[in-house]
Amino acid sequence: MENSVKEKDNPIKIQDNTFRDGHQSIYATRMKTDDMIPIAEEMDHCGFHAMEVWGGATFDTMHRFLQEDPWMRPRILKKYIKKTPFAMLLRGQNLVGYRHYADDVVRAFVDKACEIGIDIFRCFDALNDYRNIETCVSSIKANGKHFQGVLCYSLTDIRLGGDVYNLGFYLAKAKELEKMGADSVCIKDMAGLLSPYDAYDLISALKKEIKVPVQLHTHYTSGMASMTYLKAIEAGVDIVDTCLAPFALRTSMPAVEPLVAALTGTPRASGLDLHKLIGLGEHLEKIAPNYKSYLADHKLSIIDTEVLAHQIPGGMLSNLASQLKEMKALHRMGEITKEVVQTRKDMGYPPLVTPVSQIIGAQAVLNVLFGRYVRVSNQLKDLVLGLYGKTPVPIDAELTKKLLKNYKLGQEPISGRPADLLQPEIEDAKKKLGDLGRNDEDVLAYILYPATMEKFLKAKYGVS
Repeated sequence: MENSVKEKDNPIKIQDNTFRDGHQSIYATRMKTDDMIPIAEEMDHCGFHAMEVWGGATFDTMHRFLQEDPWMRPRILKKYIKKTPFAMLLRGQNLVGYRHYADDVVRAFVDKACEIGIDIFRCFDALNDYRNIETCVSSIKANGKHFQGVLCYSLTDIRLGGDVYNLGFYLAKAKELEKMGADSVCIKDMAGLLSPYDAYDLISALKKEIKVPVQLHTHYTSGMASMTYLKAIEAGVDIVDTCLAPFALRTSMPAVEPLVAALTGTPRASGLDLHKLIGLGEHLEKIAPNYKSYLADHKLSIIDTEVLAHQIPGGMLSNLASQLKEMKALHRMGEITKEVVQTRKDMGYPPLVTPVSQIIGAQAVLNVLFGRYVRVSNQLKDLVLGLYGKTPVPIDAELTKKLLKNYKLGQEPISGRPADLLQPEIEDAKKKLGDLGRNDEDVLAYILYPATMEKFLKAKYGVS
């Protein structure tokens, strides 16, 4: 162990993401609540720091594909998991949808999430523009819950450094989050880009600069994640995210079992019972055939070394592939991944995370198929206009002028907080939904997903 780890025991805390990001990453978020229940009680006795059970894409897929009420999952799991705090991933002003929602919606959503059992809110903004999490934060704090501020990790080059994503950038952002009242800070490495030695340097610097605990979330996509965790643990990281082995690796998180074994007998041993964890994995192996069709197995390799060059997260790659398949242009994938790199640079080097990753990816497809910026999506225009927030680097003035020419929402980028332009939404939604909106959960869900949720509510209440 490095000298930065104290001689006395300092056990690493482990958050389990099996019930949320694990199946989102490799099984298209299709895990049913019924398949979680058989091991839920045992998971509660493992000693995890927290369990991530909600947020991200779960709200969407549960009502759209599983015919489950998204609000019910935390409630059901709380019956079995009584000691371990529940965590969720919240996209700031985007909540769990794909656009910015008005402040009244954000406040009501956070209140409801607290009511149904969420204890820790991992709150991020796709551009690391923290004006977009202000309303979430005030509501989380008002409910007395844990606000975890997020650094969306991205790179200017293959390693940490360069003009944009350097040590100074992340330290400044972490201090900003601490000043906002963050109870902990999470490095969210959605594409598995954080290399082991960069992790050591980053965690070491963060531990000196901020007083709150530091958590590391990474994906196995590039093959570096387990090595990265070991170096981060040496540097003093407080908490890491893992999954049980059957739902780990590939584009998911590192597996918990080898990490527990590797740290046994060291000052940072987790204290988790390896044999119990292996037993829990056996249940996941039994149910795995139900989800096998969602597994991306078109390649022999379970890692994607190309991500080290193009930085495209696994979920974004699969979205691009399905989009291209529909357009009968899958053979042009190589051109498009190169174009994603250039489009991202044009758009001010945003991190490739939802919803910005989808916007950049869709525009890269248009650029390859029809010529660069010959066809421009309204979402990209909104990004240029500043409706998603401030990009890490300003977008070129000439390109801005070209892209916003005659745009109905404006030609001059805004400089204020994007949500200040949004009118309250809840009362209008109640009127539109009418008798289908039988409680505030129905109304909030409808605002997030109008078309699919209306269909779900009709089925739920037996309305033809």
